Amino acid sequence: MITLENISKSYGDYQALHSIELSIHPGEFIAILGPSGCGKTTLLKLLAGFMSPSSGRIIMDGKPMATHKKMIPPEKRNIGMVFQSFALWPHLNIRDHVLFPLKHHRYVRKELKIQPEQRVSAILQLVGLENFANRFPTELSGGQKQRVALARALAPEPGLLLMDEPLSALDAELRMDMRKEIQHIHRKTKATIMYVTHDQSEALAMANRIVVMNNGKIEQVGSPETIYTKPETEFVATFVGKNNLIKGKWINDSFTPNHAPGENWTHLDVADSLKKKNICPVRPEQWQLSSFGHGITGTVTTVQYQGKEIHYTIQVGADTITVHDQISSKRYQHGDTVHLSLPGVRHEKKIGVV
Repeated sequence: MITLENISKSYGDYQALHSIELSIHPGEFIAILGPSGCGKTTLLKLLAGFMSPSSGRIIMDGKPMATHKKMIPPEKRNIGMVFQSFALWPHLNIRDHVLFPLKHHRYVRKELKIQPEQRVSAILQLVGLENFANRFPTELSGGQKQRVALARALAPEPGLLLMDEPLSALDAELRMDMRKEIQHIHRKTKATIMYVTHDQSEALAMANRIVVMNNGKIEQVGSPETIYTKPETEFVATFVGKNNLIKGKWINDSFTPNHAPGENWTHLDVADSLKKKNICPVRPEQWQLSSFGHGITGTVTTVQYQGKEIHYTIQVGADTITVHDQISSKRYQHGDTVHLSLPGVRHEKKIGVV
């Protein structure tokens, strides 16, 4: 169990983290998700022991690791790290990369130290590099290098594996492959992983829980499904899922959009925090477009073909709404008037409103 209690971090007058509270359970895969500058890498560095917090404390397995007065250095923490840059040594072959932490990591179990070659073989097989043991980093592809970095970090069985944007240097196809590899490795090893990323698709695809950060604060913590389908703040709604924030009026569980004052939308699962702000988040793929009917009326301003779907921008008064529509027989063009409704949501006409 790893606990962060009221963690803050300042650099002079700039406060990078504000009162962070978080618990990490054994075997969890937690993604720290947020834009550049939100504080996610600072949080990772604090867990790694590269810096101390300005206030609060970090506890690992019941032992204090860091306060503003005292900090346990990285080499005395039971952690492993994987970086964006791979950080491989050019003079060592792949086998020696994986062997190195088994010789020098202070938390390696005696069983692994006695027969390190068996552990090396097992880890290389796990990451699919058993046939590359004698090669050097310069002889490997980007994806293979990242597997080496992952194997090296996993070899000593760390209590916590920290991963800082590990896939951002890879091309799109390799990133997809490595996502599957990391998921497979997590299932096999049951390692506790904290994964820092700015890519919402990575976080949604791999993590058990997602911590969404913005401006040094935690905006929301929850399962990928909860974060995506029930955001609690405007930032989470627009950063994860790219929701359209529809303004209107909530009365109990009924919503009336400003741009469709004659309607009540019901059967919507929206967080109370957004209801209090009279906002209804709607993801681009939730909308249904039609040439006639009820809902919000707007004008198509952009059309982008994306293969399996078409991305439309709809101008509604002074507001812009993004729609991702499945490829169908009906295609809309720039300048078309369309009506936006929500399938599965009850659209009720308000009595007395035309």
